[in-house]
Amino acid sequence: MKATFAVAAAAALAGGVSAGSIHHRHAHDAFRALEKKGYDNGTCGCTTIYSTYYGEATLSFPPVPPTTSIPIPVPTSTSTPAPATVTSTAVVVPTPIAQVCPTTGVYTFPATTITLTESTTVCAPSTTAVPSGTHTVGGVTTIVTTATTVTCPYATVSTSEGVTTSIVATTTYVCPSAGTYTIAPTTTTVSEYTTITVPVVTNYPPGTYTAPEVVTTITETSTVVYCPFNVPSPTPSTTAVVVPTTYPVASPTTEKATVYPTSTATKPKPTGTLGGSVGKPWGISYTPYQTDEQGGCKSKSEVEKDIAAIAGAGVTTVRVYSTDCDTLPNVGSACAKHGLKMILGIFIDAPGCDAHNPSVAEQISAIKSWAQWDIVDLISVGNEAVFHGYCQPSELASLITKCKGEFSGYTGKYTTADTVNIWQQSDFSSALCAVVDVAGANAHAFFNTETDASQAGQFVKSQLDIIDSICSDAPGIILETGWPSAGEALGLAVPGVSQQAEAVKSIIKECGDKAVMFSLTSDQWKDPNTPCKCEQHFGLSTALGISM
Repeated sequence: MKATFAVAAAAALAGGVSAGSIHHRHAHDAFRALEKKGYDNGTCGCTTIYSTYYGEATLSFPPVPPTTSIPIPVPTSTSTPAPATVTSTAVVVPTPIAQVCPTTGVYTFPATTITLTESTTVCAPSTTAVPSGTHTVGGVTTIVTTATTVTCPYATVSTSEGVTTSIVATTTYVCPSAGTYTIAPTTTTVSEYTTITVPVVTNYPPGTYTAPEVVTTITETSTVVYCPFNVPSPTPSTTAVVVPTTYPVASPTTEKATVYPTSTATKPKPTGTLGGSVGKPWGISYTPYQTDEQGGCKSKSEVEKDIAAIAGAGVTTVRVYSTDCDTLPNVGSACAKHGLKMILGIFIDAPGCDAHNPSVAEQISAIKSWAQWDIVDLISVGNEAVFHGYCQPSELASLITKCKGEFSGYTGKYTTADTVNIWQQSDFSSALCAVVDVAGANAHAFFNTETDASQAGQFVKSQLDIIDSICSDAPGIILETGWPSAGEALGLAVPGVSQQAEAVKSIIKECGDKAVMFSLTSDQWKDPNTPCKCEQHFGLSTALGISM
């Protein structure tokens, strides 16, 4: 069964939601030079002593909500079959409402308002998309300033007579030194790319909470949509935990914790501005890989030819995702030669969201050694790393802080790239807004089934407006957007050469000065078997007038 978060889209077209929330995002799963290295992302942890307590204690638990059936209006369009009913859950606290959509079609979820008269602590559902394999997710993040023992509540599940229930338990955690710790995470194994639901200890203060009406198109059967409350914004208990300072413990001799102590150094205000000229394309994403099925590395001369063509078309910035295939020396020297700026990337392609991950460590080292800061406008740490379940928000924020300390001499801006619906999640924005200088989003109009090519620019601009309002002192930018030239239609979104040209023209008109177009070439090494069968066809060189 699939699961997704629906977001009220007052700014989105046709009453739709963020494109990131209704499709399996096309991952850059063929960054093969990274994948072939076979890094082991295993990590060590602290000693954890578990004590589980059941019952009321000092927490307030709502009664088990009954299940109801809500009739769904028949859509006016005849192009998509309409479901008869949707299974939902009676609402007693402002946790995201789970709506089960058994068939494809257009669904309308009515607005819901509830009022709490006292603070309530519950296990709330949180969703994370993960690839096949074993993953560690969830847990409670705490920050300590000395060796100490922490006792705190955490969310877990209990199974009795075949019934699995989310519960709040308590654990005692031994922290051997100062730093940031994730306590009592959950380990799960999946056989295919899946969106999993993780219980999270969440506290809701008294107040009135509203989940706005959501209209969305479901393109896969048995999809679960979570409709979040957004007024006022609830506060998950993933912030620093107050811990005793009178129980120091000896540091274990055989175990090491994966810790990022938070730097207290004051960084100067980043220099430089981002964006291009109104009505013109600002940037384009680029990977120095061959476009055939093997996807090997391009030569330095081939890279130089590509960058020259990009510059010749008036594009001013090139976004790269990693450092493999001699990206920095080859792409960097070509950009310097032709007067282009760069957006650097640190690519996280597996769990292990810290500098102990050998892949991440190697990329940080390569960037430090290269250090051509005069042509770098922005560094993006991670590309959809939270969306794909490789990072928790707090981990990603710590890694960005770590990079700021590593890249001495760089005075430009930092960000991470993720989907709009991830940025709208309160735990993500609260962790990331504090460490980024701009909020970077990947927004693809093609994956919103209610948007045709002519409306692509309006849709992407609406996503930019959402992102622009999330962080009070970090404006929004679009780090990926495009349209495929071939594949299968998703509702009103039809791929094709002419449709791509129309979509690109529309995007550039509406927000091209704040958007990175995806991407220069169509690549045969990408997955041909996604639902849209379009991943191999996002090359925009013809649509942008780039002579290849």
